[in-house]
Amino acid sequence: MNGNTPYAGLPGETGAGQRAAADVPDLSRTQKRSLHRDVSRIAARTRDFLPDEYVVDSEVSQSMTGPQVTVAVRPPIGHAVSAGFTPDLEEVAAGDAVITADERDEVARGLAASAALQVKQAISDNVTPTAK
Repeated sequence: MNGNTPYAGLPGETGAGQRAAADVPDLSRTQKRSLHRDVSRIAARTRDFLPDEYVVDSEVSQSMTGPQVTVAVRPPIGHAVSAGFTPDLEEVAAGDAVITADERDEVARGLAASAALQVKQAISDNVTPTAK
């Protein structure tokens, strides 16, 4: 029954553990541009919520399941936080935003809050109270 697993691949076409090229969605130039624009807007909105000491970056990459979007925040102290997701490009009409304004604001607020919490947790572990 090993030949029936999804990891066996198609003989001569798809390597074991790989997906067929037809299964992975391709982005048009317009979709790529729109996706990069929307991710940049999330990063910019996140920067608006945070002081300059926080480093915010975004990335659009291609994975086996399609495009992956990641926005990350590196606070001045504490652990980095990130939000990553796979946008559904089939529901997007030409020229529309891939990520809606509400989704962008929600992600930006969540990242900013998580980054601020990382700083608070890192500081509270290292500060000894002066009085009780």
